[in-house]
Formats: sequence, structure tokens, C-alpha cells
Amino acid sequence: MLSRKQLQRYSRQIMLPQIGEAGQEKLNNARVLMVGLGGLGSPAALYLAAAGIGELHLVDGDKVEISNLQRQVLYKTNHREKDKAQVAAQQLTAANPEIRLHAYCRMADEGWLTDLFSQQSFDLVLDCTDNLDIRHSINRVCRAHKIPVVMASVRGFSGQLVSFDFRTQASPCYACLFPPAVEASDLPEAENCSTVGVIGPALGMMGSAQALEAIKFLVGLPVSSLNRLQLFEAASLEWRALSLAENSTCPVCG
Repeated sequence: MLSRKQLQRYSRQIMLPQIGEAGQEKLNNARVLMVGLGGLGSPAALYLAAAGIGELHLVDGDKVEISNLQRQVLYKTNHREKDKAQVAAQQLTAANPEIRLHAYCRMADEGWLTDLFSQQSFDLVLDCTDNLDIRHSINRVCRAHKIPVVMASVRGFSGQLVSFDFRTQASPCYACLFPPAVEASDLPEAENCSTVGVIGPALGMMGSAQALEAIKFLVGLPVSSLNRLQLFEAASLEWRALSLAENSTCPVCG
């Protein structure tokens, strides 16, 4: 049952017939892992905390730098040189003290994620990273543990969004879309926002879209990015979508 304070805090989304009290209770009981707390993770975390996700686990090994502040809206100038995960947890707790926050001040890797998933259960993972190796690791570990994942990326003015529900055996995966060898040749790992640049509001758009898809996942609504690559061009404000299918030669799920 929702408390009186929760009914007040979340009243505007409880009014929605797609959410209601039953949907809000699902959000309150949800456990979500967020990997990456930069330009994507900042807006996604803010919206998920505000929506009342019961437990957020925040993973990032970086410290706040002055160059982050153009797009990473969780942080302020006085947070420079502090751990992003710790600052994010403090900021989100201040925004919504009703939820539980767990900060991991480290970079995720496949071994650590595997250990974490063997010790704790999660309803959903958000991949908010800009590192190809970590993204493929998240894909593999989420598939092995049958945990849905919402992935996004932005380069310049161009954004991508895609979700996979690994609770379904027939689900394709990120490696079906971007095989590791092919992706590495097309977009070297060194090419991220620190080397090719990025427009801040595009990250805000894609991070907000991740939060929206996460809420829809958790309350049982149709997820528009499920097995569909959603492409956003900030320069023209245009969206287009590509449907995905299983790849029989996929190195992860083929």
C-alpha cells in the first residue's frame, strides 16, 4: 500500500490510467542498476528518482570535472574532483528521500557485473556508458542473467536508443545489432564525447528517453524501443526506427 506521503508525491503520475496506484507500487518495489552517470545517466537518474523507483544502484568510477558540467546536469561546480557515484547518490537523495540509493565508485567490468548479479537481483539495467567494451559486457551479462536492459548513446548530434528483454528466450541482443569486431572498426573506442564532442541537450533527450522506457518496462506498458533501434537526429529533430531480429551468427546469442 502507498503511504499518504507517497500518494501526494506521485499524485500526477498516479492520475494516469496507464500507471495508477498499482503501477506506482511496481515502481516503488523496483530495483534498477544504472551503469554510467554522465550525460545520459544524469537525466535518466533524476527522472527515475523523481518517479519513485524504490532502489537505484549507481555505478561510475569517474570524478566530476569542469568539462562535465556542460551536459552532466546532476553536478555543480563545487562537486569538482568528487566521485560521481557518491555525488549522484547525495543529489538524488535530496531530490527524493523516499527511495534507496547505492553508490559504486568504480568502473563496471564483466567480472564485477557477474559477481554483482549473482549476489543481488535487479528488475532492469540502464546502460548509460560511452565505452564500447563495457556496453558489450553489459549485454552479455544481462543476457546470461535474463535481465532487461535499456541502452542509449549519443555522438555529436546523433542519438541511439534500443532495449532488450532477455527474459524472453527469442530476444535479439546488442551484439546482433553491432558485432564487437565490426563496431570496433567503425567507431574506435577512443571516439567518445571527450574526443569528437557532443551537444548537451541531445544527451538530455536520450537519457530522458531511457528513463521513460524504464518506467514503461517496470509498469508493464509497451516499450517502443524494444528490439527496435530508435535513431534521433538533434540537428533536425527527427526520429526514425529500425526493427531488429535475431542474428543466427551473433557471437553472443546466435
